[in-house]
Amino acid sequence: MISVVIRNKNQEDALEFLLKNLEGRYADDIAEIIVVDNLSTDGSQAISEKYGARFETITNFSYGGSANFGAEKAKHPIVVMFSAHSYPVSHDFFKLIKEKFEANPNLAGLRCLHNPNDYRNYINKVSAKEDPNKSGLIFSGSAFRRSVWTKHQFRNDVATFEDKEWTVRMLKEGYDIELVPAIFCYQISRSKGQLFFRFKRDLIGNYQLWHQDVSFWSASKGFLMALLRLLKSFFVDIWYVILRYLHTIKFLFNKPNKF
Repeated sequence: MISVVIRNKNQEDALEFLLKNLEGRYADDIAEIIVVDNLSTDGSQAISEKYGARFETITNFSYGGSANFGAEKAKHPIVVMFSAHSYPVSHDFFKLIKEKFEANPNLAGLRCLHNPNDYRNYINKVSAKEDPNKSGLIFSGSAFRRSVWTKHQFRNDVATFEDKEWTVRMLKEGYDIELVPAIFCYQISRSKGQLFFRFKRDLIGNYQLWHQDVSFWSASKGFLMALLRLLKSFFVDIWYVILRYLHTIKFLFNKPNKF
């Protein structure tokens, strides 16, 4: 039996599409749906209730804390985590997950596939042991065994990458983390402010988990390279704006015959 946990904050449109998708295509594969909501002010609660999902509010949000909160609310042995802006695509998405857990009692978690790099890693058999960043869990579309979670919960004090931190820890404990060819889509458009917030969390997370240190030189180099990319992009865009204009003017004086 599978519990689906969805983390959400003010994503009513994306949340409704995900819930509609789950209800319309995967109802027979899912035992329950739980929306873990971070104080949304939109219609997320009404939408959750419309599709029969349990709406649970978390007031003190952290990435690891919200994952623990969702796992605690879940009632079934397999927990599949989604972000509200992700959704399953392949028709056998949950069946493949269930088969993997049934075949391997030592399996702690599964990473599903959502981009070309994921697919390459699956085909090339890049294991989580070899590269926990590329092949470890990603909680916009991953599954874990709840009985393992009860012994080894997610850390509340990591800035981000709570899924990757748990992957590394479970591998050290002797469990397996695998890729599964269950396809999902991760679709999000972040504002500049949201991208900056994500940058700040990733900076801390990369230092905590992957020990990527930062120096004044590396920060300055990154700043200068970003400026150069912006300037290059600006002049390339201007160049093609001019070319389109000139081509349009040329077309005005040299129109082909109409069919």
